[in-house]
Parts: sequence; C-alpha cells; structure tokens
Amino acid sequence: MRLGVIANRLVLIDGETAVDVERASNGRFASDPARLFDKWDQLVEWAAGAEPVGEQPFADLLQNPVPAPRQVFGVGANYRDHLAEAARGSGQAADVDALLPTAPLIFTKFPACLCGPYDAIPVPSTNVDWEAELVVVIGRRAERVSEKDAWRHVAGLTVGQDISERVLQRTGPAPQFSLAKSYPGFSPMGPWLVTPDELPNPDDVELTCAIDGELVQKGRSRDLIFGVPELIARLSAVLPLLPGDVIYTGTPAGVGMGRTPQMFPRESRP
Repeated sequence: MRLGVIANRLVLIDGETAVDVERASNGRFASDPARLFDKWDQLVEWAAGAEPVGEQPFADLLQNPVPAPRQVFGVGANYRDHLAEAARGSGQAADVDALLPTAPLIFTKFPACLCGPYDAIPVPSTNVDWEAELVVVIGRRAERVSEKDAWRHVAGLTVGQDISERVLQRTGPAPQFSLAKSYPGFSPMGPWLVTPDELPNPDDVELTCAIDGELVQKGRSRDLIFGVPELIARLSAVLPLLPGDVIYTGTPAGVGMGRTPQMFPRESRP
C-alpha cells in the first residue's frame, strides 16, 4: 500500500493516480491525514481490496504524507562512509573502525520543520547542507520492543532530507543538532508512505540524492551502522514510540560539507 496526501486529504496511490480514502471507503476512514493511524490495521485490510473509485492524476500535488507526528527523531553518523567523510572534514584521521559509535547518536527534530516533497525550502544562510535519508514511520505503539518484532510496529517507509545549517550545528559547548536541523522546511518528506510489504527487502533500500541533475549521494540502508530494527529496539527501551512518529535514520556519504571544495546549495527548493 502507498499512501499520500493531496489538498490535505488522505489518498491511496494507484499507479499514476490517487484515490480519495474517505470517499472510496464511504466515510469509514477519515480524510484528515493526522488521523491516519486511528484505525491503522483496519485501513491496511481495507486497502488490500479497495476499489479505485474517483481516481485523479497527482503529478506534483502530493504533500507531506505524515504531517502531524508527535515525535520526530534523527540519527547522526549512522553510515560508515559518512562517518569517514565527517572525520576528514574536521581534520581527524579517517580510521572508521576507531570512530564507530557503540550506540546510535539520537537527536530530535521539531515537527514545525516538516514539509512536503515539492515545498519551497527557505535557505537562512550560505551553510545549508543536504542529507538524503530513509525515513521510518511508526504504525503501532512500540514500547520495549525487541529487534525481531520491530518491523511489526512500522507503518511504512518514505524518503526525506535532514537539511542542516552547519555553523549552528557546531555552535556552543555541545553540538546543536536539533536546532540546526529544525529551521522551517528543513525536513521534507514524501512523496508517499510505502508499507514494508511493498518492498523486496525493507532492510535494503537504495537512497540517492541529486543536486541540479548531479548525483551527489548513493547508498543502501543495508549499510546502516544501526539498522531499523535496532533503532526501534533502542528507542523503545527508553520511551514509547507512538503511531505516526517519524525516525530519520541517517545519511550516507556525499553531503556538501564532505566535498572538496565544500558545496552548499543556494536555491530554495529541495
């Protein structure tokens, strides 16, 4: 199942068209995407046999598929190649094995920074960087969940950008990850939410990012230092993960800060 949002209404994606969920279900499910997880299990069951009533082409009309999460988490330094480029950029020796974290670097992103895949992104400085990431959306409450059961609590996956203001990120006695990654528009997501059963292997998803047609990032989620099941297990050991919560899982190598010379986009779109 693929779910999206058009004109602030929940839709099922069917090929190159979208089906309004509330209308097609005769009101059984709400149109408000903030209520997507009210009847998640019933929605999944219904969508498997839903009739494509009222289809419409969607083009670039799609908005953020999960606009109202209660909690948004980010994970830093979660790919070996990105860890190596970050070390080189800060003048450290690039002995990745010596730098590997023993626990995930978790930070929070403030929900006001979320936006859709086609929204304009204000650029507040000349130090704004891109970070393409696999994004996990929780579908069922997860509390003290084991790794082997973690995928059962995932509603779906999408792609996002953990856009970062690099100067603010390094300001002060400790890194300012949350603030530097939470400017308005700094977390575009979409264009849709894909349930894990739609993917050949949800633990091995390819990620790419292009700037002005140039491929700058290419990685696979199988190379995460802490994979999706372990992230869910570690987070849920501390606090409940709630339906609709979002986890940005980390970025592979190729960010602007890691290039020589460094490169930061000046345009106002992702």
